[in-house]
Amino acid sequence: MSIIEPNSLLSVPTGALQIPELPPSSVNAGSENILLSLVIPTYKERENIKNVVRILSQLLDESIPGNYELIVVDDDSPDRTWEVAESLTREYRQLRVMRRQNERGLSSAVIRGWQAARGRVLGVIDGDLQHPPEVLTQLLRAIQKGADMAVASRHVDGGGVSSWSFIRRFLSRGAQLLGLIILPDVLGRVSDPMSGYFMVRRSSIAGATLNPVGYKILLEVIGRGKVREIAEVGYVFCERVKGESKVTSKQYIDYIHHLVRLRLGTGRLGKISQRINFPVGRFIRFGLVGLSGVFVDMTVLYLLSDPSTLALPLTRSKIIAGEIAIINNFLWNDAWTFADVSSGQHEWRQRMKRFLKFNIICLAGLVLNVLVLNIVFNFIIQNRYIANLIAIAVATVWNFWVNLKLSWRVTQVK
Repeated sequence: MSIIEPNSLLSVPTGALQIPELPPSSVNAGSENILLSLVIPTYKERENIKNVVRILSQLLDESIPGNYELIVVDDDSPDRTWEVAESLTREYRQLRVMRRQNERGLSSAVIRGWQAARGRVLGVIDGDLQHPPEVLTQLLRAIQKGADMAVASRHVDGGGVSSWSFIRRFLSRGAQLLGLIILPDVLGRVSDPMSGYFMVRRSSIAGATLNPVGYKILLEVIGRGKVREIAEVGYVFCERVKGESKVTSKQYIDYIHHLVRLRLGTGRLGKISQRINFPVGRFIRFGLVGLSGVFVDMTVLYLLSDPSTLALPLTRSKIIAGEIAIINNFLWNDAWTFADVSSGQHEWRQRMKRFLKFNIICLAGLVLNVLVLNIVFNFIIQNRYIANLIAIAVATVWNFWVNLKLSWRVTQVK
């Protein structure tokens, strides 16, 4: 079995996030003896990494001695976690370390680690001991019994969380329920779709191009891989002792984004989108943001113009309500609908430029809305409500398409 030399870092794979089959040359290198490649994605885990590597090595040395590798993939942590991990390779010969400097994100870190892996089974575990290492042997046993994937779950017998607040429990269960509604054919297969602790046979995902969003890679693997049998093992999620928690509200937003993208990518809408070269998924997000703007508009209009509130003139109230709705829509579109573009253009001048364009385009859309409404009502369908729906639809397509081409263009950031 090949052994890495100390003080050497793995090269970071580039290109598509696609897991290769084990090449024929790997047989000559002896890597066919590696059963498990376990990736440990890290960011600012200097205080934890030594203990994690020690515990995992002891556990796997007992269960599958010499038949595994640990791959630490660090996103260039400012506390130099990668450097500490690399120093451990002298003592732990099964340890390999990758330092990513041009990419970020837990999910892509896991995939890059798997691309460099040599095992027939690929796994992932957190680098903060919130995932109990002893569950690894149960997951591996499930794979050896024939499962294509083994998932550590908080929601089966033996599972749970140690000291989560009511809000966090509510958000976790709410995310699971939402996933079952949006993507039942994927999330219906596992009890804990947000788990980041699992193993999968390389053969089940080799060749599939993965494109995960945020922290939750399990959905992507199930949705795009060829995973037939899934086994679940209960575990209790532990609170971290050292380091900082990385759970934020953005993870839940990314999770919803991921669900929608998988839904569109695997269903009929995804095929239609590819056929007509129209970004259906982005358009749906734009439409959902527009619905939130309608709610904002109506609420502000009521607060300003209703006789029981401020009782301001209707026209003035409508102008203010419309502008506040436009601001609401811009903020959500900038953070969600066009996040892939705005994340690379985050200076305040660039954001203000996008906002001004968005405002002008939406005002033009309002004029278009009025014109279409009058044309449809006066010459086609003499029903003001149906005519208004048609006008809104036309204006929505206008607002989306022109904003896509002008407000959130992918331009070089200087």
